[in-house]
Amino acid sequence: MVPVYGVELSFNNRAEVLMLPVNPSEINVSESGQGKTFDVVGLGQINVIKDRELTEYSFSGLFPARRYRFVKTEKLLHPVEYIKMIEKWMVAKLPIRFIFTSDTYDINTAASIESFTWKEVAGSGGDIEYDIKLKKYVFYAARKIERETKNGGAKVQKKTTAARPNEKQQPKTYKMAPGDSLWKVAQMKLGNGARWKEIQKLNGIKDADLKRLPVGKVLKLP
Repeated sequence: MVPVYGVELSFNNRAEVLMLPVNPSEINVSESGQGKTFDVVGLGQINVIKDRELTEYSFSGLFPARRYRFVKTEKLLHPVEYIKMIEKWMVAKLPIRFIFTSDTYDINTAASIESFTWKEVAGSGGDIEYDIKLKKYVFYAARKIERETKNGGAKVQKKTTAARPNEKQQPKTYKMAPGDSLWKVAQMKLGNGARWKEIQKLNGIKDADLKRLPVGKVLKLP
């Protein structure tokens, strides 16, 4: 039986999915019990066990500029597109979903991107080598705590104000103002006017309607 092996990264509840075109040769998993050792008079050395630290995952890989025989995905993007996607996720400051599948071991967890570095391979025609480090993300939610009243009365329950975040990014929108064009909106909101076609495609705007977009029209932004 041929082993199943692959890595998927996704964002915004799988609204954006990145399948690694070339499988990493290895994935490093780092776990620690976070224990500390102390010298206690009369007892000698003792070890205090604390909560485990969050698991870290790291691996290196290749974003190829051409379809080599070892490329595993049907759809191959330009290496720059993979870089843009990962860097955009980092800017969003939201967890991603990390899925690793093999014939012996599986990982499926929310994770934060701790670091991402890349470089172009000299003489390769555009291949990109990268290193990425992820850390397991634990969602949190409000919990009840008990406090006594000042006069010593009965304990009351009160919820903390912590809210549970999720992986889904709230959609970004922009309302058209007088004199606006898709190029102007892309330049102002995305930092690059050349991305106006992304806004056009996302909102299903026909070419014939580009010059007559109504003031007040709400556009979804990529």
